[in-house]
Amino acid sequence: MRVGEETVGSIGPGLMVLLAVAAGDGAPQAAALAEKVSHLRIFDDDAGKLNRSVMDEGGSVLVVSQFTLYGDASRGRRPSFIRAAAPAHAEELCDEFVARLRALGVPVATGRFQAKMVVEIHNDGPVTLILDADG
Repeated sequence: MRVGEETVGSIGPGLMVLLAVAAGDGAPQAAALAEKVSHLRIFDDDAGKLNRSVMDEGGSVLVVSQFTLYGDASRGRRPSFIRAAAPAHAEELCDEFVARLRALGVPVATGRFQAKMVVEIHNDGPVTLILDADG
């Protein structure tokens, strides 16, 4: 992941997390999501079944703050981001999420909050999920 010509975050095998923070989110949601992401069984075991976590695999997590995931384009042609947290609150909870992952022993790289980033991903697998800490 680059900001301008500078590489700001990079991992090998693991997970890419596009993280959106809602206006009502707090530390409990960050903790729950970190727990879920670190233990989610989405990597193949020896039998080819999705039965291993990023921790089991010794992988890393690349976390990119992405408020636009809360964009609502159901009315008109310009998305509304009213459900997204204000930048200061979102940055605080992104940092909390990253800290919780690291506390669980997961290596984490991040982007730069509110920067225009070029993100390159090599998707090696069939799994793309939307996770919600509350559900």
